[in-house]
Amino acid sequence: MASPANLILIQSDNHSRKILGCYDHEIVKTPTLDKLASRGIRFANAYTASPLCVPARAAMATGRFPHQTGYWDNAIAYDARIPSWMHRIREQGHTVVGIGKFHYRSSDQDNGFSEEFLGMHLHGGRGAVRNLLRGFDSELPGVDDARWDLYAKRSGPGGSHYQDYDRQITRKAIEWLREHAAASAKPWAVVIGYACPHPPFAAPKRLFDLYPEDRMPLPHRFRPGDRPEHPAVRHKRWIERTHDMTDDRTLRRIAAAYFALVTYLDENITEVMQVAEELDLLATTRIIYTSDHGELFGAHGLLGKSSLYEPSVGVPLILCGPGIPENQVTDTLVSHVDLFPTVIDAAGARMLPADAELRGRSLFDTIDRREPSRVAFAEYHAQSSKAGQFMLRDGDLKFVYHVGMPAQLFDLSRDPDEIHDLVEEGCGGGNTRALETKLRTICDPEEVDARAKLDQRLMADYWGGQAKLQGEEIILFTPPPGVSSQDAWASGRDKPM
Repeated sequence: MASPANLILIQSDNHSRKILGCYDHEIVKTPTLDKLASRGIRFANAYTASPLCVPARAAMATGRFPHQTGYWDNAIAYDARIPSWMHRIREQGHTVVGIGKFHYRSSDQDNGFSEEFLGMHLHGGRGAVRNLLRGFDSELPGVDDARWDLYAKRSGPGGSHYQDYDRQITRKAIEWLREHAAASAKPWAVVIGYACPHPPFAAPKRLFDLYPEDRMPLPHRFRPGDRPEHPAVRHKRWIERTHDMTDDRTLRRIAAAYFALVTYLDENITEVMQVAEELDLLATTRIIYTSDHGELFGAHGLLGKSSLYEPSVGVPLILCGPGIPENQVTDTLVSHVDLFPTVIDAAGARMLPADAELRGRSLFDTIDRREPSRVAFAEYHAQSSKAGQFMLRDGDLKFVYHVGMPAQLFDLSRDPDEIHDLVEEGCGGGNTRALETKLRTICDPEEVDARAKLDQRLMADYWGGQAKLQGEEIILFTPPPGVSSQDAWASGRDKPM
């Protein structure tokens, strides 16, 4: 068990695991995150519980997977019905402060924070209700090229409301640390939720210029004829109206803008860490950095997240501070659901009997006992998916089960870019059967798929029914507090910065 200490937990949005210098990326510049990794431990194989904002953030808060909570998508969000780790440590006398994006149902509910500032949650208290049509097996494709335009036309030098919002978050975090960090009798926790590097990828020109477009890497396996054509992937492309990707220049610009936003995020974290150091907090405060999910930015012919491919489902995870070994990397498979017991442990608090069903384990135990045999699990039941998708990684083998469609199997030691689907190539054999058996000890995929769709139908009925939702707007990104969806969409490269 860890000795009690303060905690700064930083959660970004849409940051793929490999897009950091400390994760051996050869181009992207993240000096502060790299420094945090050198001061602690970097988890090389960390996974989101579900590659979409709302279900991922609910899992981070509750320590439970979507099939355990029913927080499936970007319209059925964390509603405080299930205790969060914030509730647990606050009830035991700790101050817990939330600043920024959390994407729960609302700031009006008791999410477990002692105080919450600048909270960003479901848009209009409803979220992406149009996507609930998935529950009727009638999700509609995009009505125009909005998603493609979000990436192809909005990526480049400029600014966005998300950058403005993240600056506010940084200022508030610094203000709180200066005014309150030394005043608490028990260890405190501050959760900082940044919106970047979520699209639109409009980045400050001074940062965009760090990444010359002609030197940017192309995503792997993106071209028609080379990209995967699994039925689940084809369905995702159809719903999202993803164009055939043949324009190398556009894809290189998307990469440059994404990398620039990652560096912008790092700059904000730099300011918080400088103040923490100035206040002599680093000797008494642990830092955790992670993201809710990754970003494909063209890999496999896909944009965004909402997929169980590695760039989407893999997340960075860094832990440093008192009692943490320095400059270490572990290959142990870990997950968002490990954060609940980790934070309880870090604060010196205790788990309650109601937490017995949690599948996560404290990262401190993982560090001490070095458990390379753990499995990783993730699931997806939201927009652009025809049926439930479930991932089980055991060692280097990664198994993806699709309800009603062929499974997929990859050997990540030989094929880290997931180019060779061993099931499709007829090489899955006994591994596929064994991994499906192990997956079914976690959940029944068919039962979970049916339950998710039932919940989506019920929520659709609550918001007016199937026919009404067909006319709802498509929400590609949630506006920050005080910004309308129309203004958020209008901002982008036309806003100089």
